[in-house]
Amino acid sequence: MNPEKFYETTREIERLAEYCKKNDAIANEDYDKYGVYRGLRDLNGKGVLVGLTNISEIHAKKIFRGEEISDHGQLYYRGYNVYDIISGIAPEDHFGFEQCAYLLLFGELPTRKQLNDFCSILSEYRSLPTGFVRDIIMNAPSRDMMNTLARSVLTMYTYDPKSDDNSPENVLRQCLELISIFPLLSVYGYRAYRHFHNNRSLVIHQPDPTLSTAENFLHILRPDSKYTPLEAKLLDIAFILHMEHGGGNNSTFTTRLVSTSGTDTYSAIAAALGSLKGPKHGGANLKVVHMFDDMKEHVKDWKDEEEVSAYLRALLHGEAFDNAGLIYGMGHAIYSLSDPRAVLLKQYVEKLSKEKGMEDEFALYALVEKLAPGIIAKERKMYKGVSANVDFYSGFAYRMLALPEELYTPIFAISRIAGWSAHRMEEIVTDGKIMRPAYGYIAPRREFVPIDER
Repeated sequence: MNPEKFYETTREIERLAEYCKKNDAIANEDYDKYGVYRGLRDLNGKGVLVGLTNISEIHAKKIFRGEEISDHGQLYYRGYNVYDIISGIAPEDHFGFEQCAYLLLFGELPTRKQLNDFCSILSEYRSLPTGFVRDIIMNAPSRDMMNTLARSVLTMYTYDPKSDDNSPENVLRQCLELISIFPLLSVYGYRAYRHFHNNRSLVIHQPDPTLSTAENFLHILRPDSKYTPLEAKLLDIAFILHMEHGGGNNSTFTTRLVSTSGTDTYSAIAAALGSLKGPKHGGANLKVVHMFDDMKEHVKDWKDEEEVSAYLRALLHGEAFDNAGLIYGMGHAIYSLSDPRAVLLKQYVEKLSKEKGMEDEFALYALVEKLAPGIIAKERKMYKGVSANVDFYSGFAYRMLALPEELYTPIFAISRIAGWSAHRMEEIVTDGKIMRPAYGYIAPRREFVPIDER
């Protein structure tokens, strides 16, 4: 397209977009008028029930004297409290993610033999088709790693001779393959991006079959393949805490919604990746990291509660950082008093901050976690309390691990693919009806007008 034509087309699209803005916008009061819950959440923040699951449960309320009140958050995988799961895994054991993936998929914690057999299957699948890295990942690498990951997943369809077979046995095989190769697709995609867009050296490490998912991620990402036991442990814990969070989160619901149509596994998971890419879902921890970078520039004394509080108030007033009026990492749609994932991750983040000599940064995070709820309560109308969510500490954890920011959201996907797989299996085995929610039409009806009379 020549420059003049391009300019005309751009102007025409801008003009047409004004029609969309005018005719597509629905007023907030209309949702109240017709009794529709925006975001499928009622006025108390509770999700509208759309299905049933055996996989995980989120607890954030309790009954006291006949009334429902906020409680400290609890997260259960197949009935097991995540606190108990993580505390029950030995400090030197870096295969916690594999144990939990087995639990989510098959409903029981594995015995040692079952875990070893399961890890052997994952190791066997932890390789890409011949020429895949050269022909697919290295070919026109995207600047966005989530798009790279989604494209790679969709391309795996063409390499699978049973791609459209939705029998439970075949879907399970496909899911196990995807769980195994997500770290490879993510890291190799990042390496290709750095090489072609940033002129950096191209380093491709083969996975080590003796290593866990967390250890393999660090092994193939780092040029020297070196990492400390605590680094591997922290990443393993992060994988566990991000792998599943109920069927109602946007990407898992997407997996289930798309699966009910009878589509193939690769299309369902690619759709989930598209959901997770959104900054309202998977990209929040990066916002937290950047917010703290700005805070460290503008707050002289990180230990001064008054100075830190003044910055937090400036955030809420839209006078600091990105002027969005938000303290990123604080608050959650379900949790109010505490997010169990943040509580658990914080313990390991504190340990790593000592190993990395970043205790001052950790202390600043902890101070903001302490001050922010009270400041938000004074500045905002709230139906429930707020607390630090998992994104609050996860970005700081990845920063200490020296992980590239481009991989923050793919790391979420590497974890969550286990949960998506469990929910897809549950949907396939249940063989339910296609989901088709209703939308109410509220615009007036009109008579057709011939084109020359418009």
